[in-house]
Amino acid sequence: MKANCWQGRESLAVEEVPDPKIMNSRDAVVRVTSSAICGSDLHLFHGYIPSMKKGDVLGHEFMGEVVEIGPDVHNLRIGDRVVVPFPIACGNCAACQSGLYSVCENSNPNAGVAERLFGHAPGGIYGYSHMLGGYAGGQAEYARVPFADIGPIKVEDDLPDEKVLLLSDVFPTGYMGAEMCGIKGGEVIAVWGAGAVGLLAMRSAYLLGAERVIAIDRFPYRLRMAREQAGAEPLNYEEVDVIETLREMTGGRGPDACIDAVGMEGHHSSAVLHGYDRAKQSVRLETDRPHALREAIMSCRNGGTVSIIGAYGGFVDKFPIGSLMNRSLTVRTGQCHVQRYTRMLLDRIRRGEIDPSFVITHRLRLEDAPIGYEMFRQKQDDCTKVVLKL
Repeated sequence: MKANCWQGRESLAVEEVPDPKIMNSRDAVVRVTSSAICGSDLHLFHGYIPSMKKGDVLGHEFMGEVVEIGPDVHNLRIGDRVVVPFPIACGNCAACQSGLYSVCENSNPNAGVAERLFGHAPGGIYGYSHMLGGYAGGQAEYARVPFADIGPIKVEDDLPDEKVLLLSDVFPTGYMGAEMCGIKGGEVIAVWGAGAVGLLAMRSAYLLGAERVIAIDRFPYRLRMAREQAGAEPLNYEEVDVIETLREMTGGRGPDACIDAVGMEGHHSSAVLHGYDRAKQSVRLETDRPHALREAIMSCRNGGTVSIIGAYGGFVDKFPIGSLMNRSLTVRTGQCHVQRYTRMLLDRIRRGEIDPSFVITHRLRLEDAPIGYEMFRQKQDDCTKVVLKL
């Protein structure tokens, strides 16, 4: 089969690889019909996530048709159309039983590698390094789905792929980011990053009852989408002092909650500050550039919440722990526990409350995946979200 494979830093190739096979009684094999390129895939592309190997199949946002099932998979049938959550979860361990699917205790066969970096190992993720399981991803014609009796959600044929594909990651991730803000009604929520996850976090904040949402980014087309598609008030951080402007917009208090939807490859308007972090990252003295996270912490009102859904990989420098502690801030974070949200969000889509496909801007063939990565990285043609059609 054809698959989009990592060749090394900033190098990809669509290659012929062996077809996946049933390896466990709870496995399924899915013929992929749509797969997406995620912002966090760029961290792999840029070489910032360790333990990648040449030939690894990328992609953790995919859906398709079940073509084979193991003997212990009783919830699916051959021919079912399914969306596959990006965290691989067994459904039986203490974490899964608590709804913490992305930290499943049984799905990461390389837990020892992750423990050396993180202290404890998270669960496995499709196409996202060997320290997170070494699983082949879904930017391919077929994919093996472990624990298929727990993860995939069946979708009806009347809903097109693009309307449900993003249930695999970015929609639940954005929703969880807003949910972690503890919205009860009437809050002001600030979101750093107007990419696909950030845009869906903005829409989710309104779904949960926020009164105002403020979007922080630097690309005019992304800020335009935030305003027109997500109803947010845009701030261009290259044009204003974000912390001071947020104070002015909130009567001096700051937002009730701040969402970091940027992650480890943040950009700063100051060439000096951006260059400082980029230089340290390039020689691996820090793994992540936490510009957005620093600013979110400093901007949040006293007693507020900072929600982190942007992907981070290791260690950061100049973390404002004093602001966090002395101002009684709460930090909530995590890779999304997608299985917790898929049914509820599918119901919202079906009721017409939201159509997450508004973030999709480009559609390419699987063969053009390397072009899609370059387009996404360079923000060419106002690219926000690329879907690969098979």
